[in-house]
Amino acid sequence: MPHAFEELVEKQRAADQAHQQVDELRHAYGPPTEHEWTKQQTATYETALRAWRDLDRDVQSALAQYAKERGRSRPEVQTEVESAVRRTEHQ
Repeated sequence: MPHAFEELVEKQRAADQAHQQVDELRHAYGPPTEHEWTKQQTATYETALRAWRDLDRDVQSALAQYAKERGRSRPEVQTEVESAVRRTEHQ
């Protein structure tokens, strides 16, 4: 399935937001080796982590497909997508 550049930007933005949520939970709960997390905290963190990993895997796959379809390198496309995400965040 071909991907439009805007779709890649949205996928990257979703993965970035999921990663930010994982970081926020990690900060709020503290390191699991220093603080015993409750079952609810553990479940919440693991769910957020899985969501981030799934979204990141999806965006990486879409980036590779987009680059291949257009005869470009994946790192080049990824850099452009990340730049577009940053630009839209500052608007």
